[in-house]
Amino acid sequence: MPTRPLRLATYNVEWMNALFDDQGRLLIDHEPSARYQTTRADQINALGQVFAALDADGVMMIEAPDTSLHRSTVTALESFARHFKLRARRAITGFPSDTEQEIAFLYDPGRLTVHHDPQSTADTPRFDQKWHFDQTGHAEIPGNGFAHTVTFSKPPLELLVQTQSRRLRLIGVHAKSKAPHGRVSADEFRRISINNRRKQLAECHWLRARAMDHLTAHDSLIVMGDFNDGPGIDKYERIFGQSGVEIVLGLNDPPERQLTDPNALMALYPGLHPTSARFWLAPRQCYFEALLDFIMLSPDLATLGPRWHIWHPFNDPKIVAIPGLSAAIVTASDHFPVTLDLP
Repeated sequence: MPTRPLRLATYNVEWMNALFDDQGRLLIDHEPSARYQTTRADQINALGQVFAALDADGVMMIEAPDTSLHRSTVTALESFARHFKLRARRAITGFPSDTEQEIAFLYDPGRLTVHHDPQSTADTPRFDQKWHFDQTGHAEIPGNGFAHTVTFSKPPLELLVQTQSRRLRLIGVHAKSKAPHGRVSADEFRRISINNRRKQLAECHWLRARAMDHLTAHDSLIVMGDFNDGPGIDKYERIFGQSGVEIVLGLNDPPERQLTDPNALMALYPGLHPTSARFWLAPRQCYFEALLDFIMLSPDLATLGPRWHIWHPFNDPKIVAIPGLSAAIVTASDHFPVTLDLP
């Protein structure tokens, strides 16, 4: 019999931390969740249906529950997996953030052996440290010509993953959000947007430097998560000339040093674009969609015939055909899961 593909997913679950108490127990009640006009019970049950349908070997969790003095990401996620009897039932985290939104990996220990394995070189420090980023030579960043220190508010999660036949390097990402919050003037909105994009691009240059370390070492690499960015995502990209996603993909480098994500490549050109998130735009009183979630592969993995799939609740006939799944995806989060099936 042919071996079933390895299924990996990236999934940003909006404020998942609000669904657990300090002991990591699910709060299945009718109190409001942190998701707009959604109860905790409705969001939890929707997530259970989505995770069961995904049936993934490993899920890179973005906005996973908090790790702090009184809370544990691992305890909460493993409690969630037990409640819904998920195959992906073991959780692992890396360096905690100070934002109550962690990056974690929920996986099937029967198929995967997983270790937190942060990397560091003389030029590219660990993601929980500081990086002295010299903007000189990066024409896409206004203010070019000076150096500054970059830190991650949500340090990327670096994992060493062993399957039955393959050794993988995984990097889970939740890059800097570029959207200003609260009511601000037009000038202030522009200033905050540009500064946030500058920070986001610097983080992506750091990620690209780490990716280059792995590509040079001929590692099988997967970079996955929420980049809060993508080709053509907003008008400020014209100021910088390139999105953070394009930087991490390495599209200006030779093919053997590029990462691959077909959804990102589609977004580079005019025409039909995939989307992975859905947000309410209050001034227009309607929803809009964006492509923010990616799974990028090193060249050796891209040649294996992998299959990417955005679990869009309305555009995918297979999802619409499963009773209740479309509604569950919409209720569970403002992002849709993205899966990769790797032979």
